[in-house]
Amino acid sequence: MTRVFDNDTEAAKALHADFNSLKSEIGKVIIGQEEVVEQLLISIFANGHSLLIGLPGLAKTLLVKTISEVLDLKFNRIQFTPDLMPGDITGSEILDENRHFRFIRGPLFANIILADEINRTPPKTQAALLEAMQEKSVTVGGQLHKLESPFFVLATQNPIEQEGTYPLPEAQLDRFMFNINLDYPAFQEELQVIKNTTGNKVVQLRKIMHGSDILQFQELVRRVPVPDNVLEYAVKLVVKTRRDSEFATPEVKQYIEFGAGPRAGQFLILGAKCRALVLGKFSPDIEDVKAIAKPILRHRLLLNYKAESERIKPDQLIEKLL
Repeated sequence: MTRVFDNDTEAAKALHADFNSLKSEIGKVIIGQEEVVEQLLISIFANGHSLLIGLPGLAKTLLVKTISEVLDLKFNRIQFTPDLMPGDITGSEILDENRHFRFIRGPLFANIILADEINRTPPKTQAALLEAMQEKSVTVGGQLHKLESPFFVLATQNPIEQEGTYPLPEAQLDRFMFNINLDYPAFQEELQVIKNTTGNKVVQLRKIMHGSDILQFQELVRRVPVPDNVLEYAVKLVVKTRRDSEFATPEVKQYIEFGAGPRAGQFLILGAKCRALVLGKFSPDIEDVKAIAKPILRHRLLLNYKAESERIKPDQLIEKLL
């Protein structure tokens, strides 16, 4: 049942309270990784998708499954492999006993999709997933099939074992709102993880929200007012990444081949609006833009050979731009 709010202020307060409840509930299963959880939730409320880069065994699947449980959303995990075909994820038409074509839905028909190791599958299948992300629908046999709302894709990539992989082109990486780096837990956190997962402890998770609430909050995020100085800061930050722009810094001209496009600015503003709301503010400030700049920009900067040879990372350049 959809909740009814008297005004946007009331809805914003509800989102702030729900966000804290979500973090607390997710924390029963996922130890640490507060920043990763925050960024994933922001991308859901901003109606974006995320790319998660992390080594095997860092609980990526568990994290996404836990988020889907507390949000009361249908979850599907797709293991991407070199032989996976587009029809394996979108679904296909079969001839039934009455000799009529019937569409059998693929695993994409869920609210949260974990696309595991997206760089292990050929470009044709990657393109089918990315089309679904962009259009929120799939076309099979000339027929358009709408995906369920809300729809959120979390794709993972393994930063090692790059042999036999198909890296996502920059244009397709641009479809992802966030590129989130998942690192090893701190010692005390890892101690707690081992303790929790080697006993017979069973965690019962509460459902904090439903799909209708998420759709309502996604609309609320769009209505948040943004001060002109914040808007200008976000756009200038994006333009600064382009070597031919008037704002380009010496480091940008030296190390960046291609900078971020306008979509980066859209995501910076949407993400800043959402971050402001979940932290209990009614309008974003420059600090909100800075806080999400790295996961939004790091996969949109194409570094040149000089940067590669000097082992310059996108995060270092973003840090200097900030």
